[in-house]
Amino acid sequence: MSTDRTRAVRLTRWGGPPILTEVPRPTPTGEEVLIRVEAAGLCRSDLHVIDARPGDLPYRLPFTLGHEVAGRVVERGPLAGGPAVGERVVVHGPWGCGGCARCAIGADNYCDRRAALDADRAGTGAGLGRDGGMADLLLVPSGRLLVPVGDLAAAQAAPLSDAGLTAYHAVAAVRRTLGQEPGAGVVVVGVGGLGHLAVQILRATTTAQVLAVDVREEALALADECGAHFGTLPRPDTAAVLRGRTGGVGAAAVLDFVGSRSSLELAVDVLRAGGELAVVGSGGGELTVRKPGALPPGARVSLPFWGTRPELEAVVALACEGVLKAGVERFALSNATEAVDRLRSGGVRGRAVLFPD
Repeated sequence: MSTDRTRAVRLTRWGGPPILTEVPRPTPTGEEVLIRVEAAGLCRSDLHVIDARPGDLPYRLPFTLGHEVAGRVVERGPLAGGPAVGERVVVHGPWGCGGCARCAIGADNYCDRRAALDADRAGTGAGLGRDGGMADLLLVPSGRLLVPVGDLAAAQAAPLSDAGLTAYHAVAAVRRTLGQEPGAGVVVVGVGGLGHLAVQILRATTTAQVLAVDVREEALALADECGAHFGTLPRPDTAAVLRGRTGGVGAAAVLDFVGSRSSLELAVDVLRAGGELAVVGSGGGELTVRKPGALPPGARVSLPFWGTRPELEAVVALACEGVLKAGVERFALSNATEAVDRLRSGGVRGRAVLFPD
């Protein structure tokens, strides 16, 4: 491969599969920063992108996949700020307009111009219509989107930018409620790439009793390793068992990392009056909001999406302190197809991470 070419895992047609190919080496201009990728995470959001039908997503093909990225700054545009050349960083993956009030405070995940960016098919983040980090190199629009990680291992740093950040943002959505009653029960549904980090974040930042639910025994074992107080498979009596664990009152909060019909039904069944339901997963389930209805009185429902740059800084700090650790399965960049297949089959324990080889 010549020095003016580099490798990237590209989505070239809707429905995939992604293809490892050569692309021109990017050169940063203006505020752009070039990152040499050390590790890139793979998650079910990538599967949703790969499996999308034409017209489902407002993105133009082709583009490079990968929105969880850790690496080292190797080149900066003449107007670039942020970390210097040589610094190791993790990338804040949602890329907003950079100029609205939300982006000004690091909340690119809720950019005020997101709808306009979608309408322009401009892409809204790394691997989301814009070239992402499943590559040797990643061109980042601005140094403000980079968070230094010091000597944190790349395998740990990369998953923080989505799995860790989204889990942290979801916990933040319910932390006020949990803080009002020390020891209150919180149910984590789905202990996969995000859920196992949510368990750790709950243990590190709240006094809640953490109750885990997953369809896989190995996921429950992972929940136990991460500090969950109790874990169970979904059974006909699971809601009653979980309520029993909360003294019969129900959970003060439910974090649903699945979002399927059955997971939402369980969430509603175990949520107590005045409780918080954060729906993070995109499993196709639907929740009817009606008054009166299935939701308990005073219930609040949120749809957390990714997280803010300041929250990413907090997640990195937790990881550097040693209280947050991602379970990782490693794959070479050249074996990206195998990683996608393993993730699709449910065979990944924790987070799949690709490494340039």
